[in-house]
Amino acid sequence: MKTALRSLLVTLASLRLTVVCLSTALVLVLVGTLAQVNLNPVEVQRLYFQSWFIWWSAPSGGFSLPVFPGGHFIGAVLLLNLMGAHISRFVWSWRKAGIQLTHLGLIIMLAGGLATDLFSVSSHMYLRQGETKNYSDDDARTELAVTELTLGETNPVIAIPGEVLAACGSTSHVTLPFKVVVKGFYPNADLQMLGQENGPSIPAASNGAGAQVGLKPLPPVSDMNKRNQTCALVEIIPNKDGKSLGTWLVSVAIDQAQDFEVDGRRWSLELRFARYYKDYSLSLISFTHEIYPGTEIPKNFSSKVTLADAQHHEARQVQIYMNHPLRYLGDTYYQSGFQSDNSGTILQVVRNPSYQAPYISCIIVSLGLLMQFTYHLVGFARRTNAASAP
Repeated sequence: MKTALRSLLVTLASLRLTVVCLSTALVLVLVGTLAQVNLNPVEVQRLYFQSWFIWWSAPSGGFSLPVFPGGHFIGAVLLLNLMGAHISRFVWSWRKAGIQLTHLGLIIMLAGGLATDLFSVSSHMYLRQGETKNYSDDDARTELAVTELTLGETNPVIAIPGEVLAACGSTSHVTLPFKVVVKGFYPNADLQMLGQENGPSIPAASNGAGAQVGLKPLPPVSDMNKRNQTCALVEIIPNKDGKSLGTWLVSVAIDQAQDFEVDGRRWSLELRFARYYKDYSLSLISFTHEIYPGTEIPKNFSSKVTLADAQHHEARQVQIYMNHPLRYLGDTYYQSGFQSDNSGTILQVVRNPSYQAPYISCIIVSLGLLMQFTYHLVGFARRTNAASAP
């Protein structure tokens, strides 16, 4: 048993394994960069860098095979490689304390990077001047919000994830008196009014907004500054009699929810980007967007917001601009951009439980290098003085 563990430790600590991992990482970066020609950066990150393996799918769609290690796998092996080398080759002594601290800092950096990929959540908050929000939107995920409208101000909302809709099956909930059957799911599509020249002639759905528009599926967008106009065709079937009420077209491009009635109770459907609700709110007071004279190149844009949190008795104004984010209760708000009509701001919201790992690792690595350099410098000075002494 000890021999097997020792052999495994030697393999993990191998310098050849380090070279293989670094070479594989270079190939992965190259392939991931080229993949952005057809895919947007968020999708590339998910498929290549935030995955354990890169998968090849058969043309028939019947099966998938892993063909190359992903970013998580390479990072995890590098972390084990560094830890194995540290355990098997280095013996604690003050003479090598600097090297050991340097390796510890690198281990923290790799572990922090892996934790960031696994647990961090990135979203955006879109605010117009005077608008207040207590949630951010995930541009990469959608959800179908089913809301009961007969209970006054406290309307319960059932959110069905977009991943469930994409499976095109039947969905039910214990509080819903009906089933939602997904007849079609479109990651990106163009909606056009019926009767337009060269436009669609068949309505996309039998009820709601879909009865006046046609649907044209499109490939997912590859531009990072654009969002997919995700659509779904859903059918409502009451649990009591099982008779279909018809179909509705829901889309993130349709701003207003669509109403219907089941058993005397009114409900609404709305497809929206997935929301992450906060225990506080932000209000946009003013937004500044400056450009270089004679160009459309942004020079500076900043947002002045009011942070309100009744639970923590917080009410203050904050200026958010480039390299000066707002950090509050684990969320970090960065100035990301501005809305197309220049009427509001776009804040990137990042929740990263390991955001301090790079700072800690850099401090430890710097301290380790300084200790090692100082130790050798002092030793060199002593030898020089001893050699020059009469």
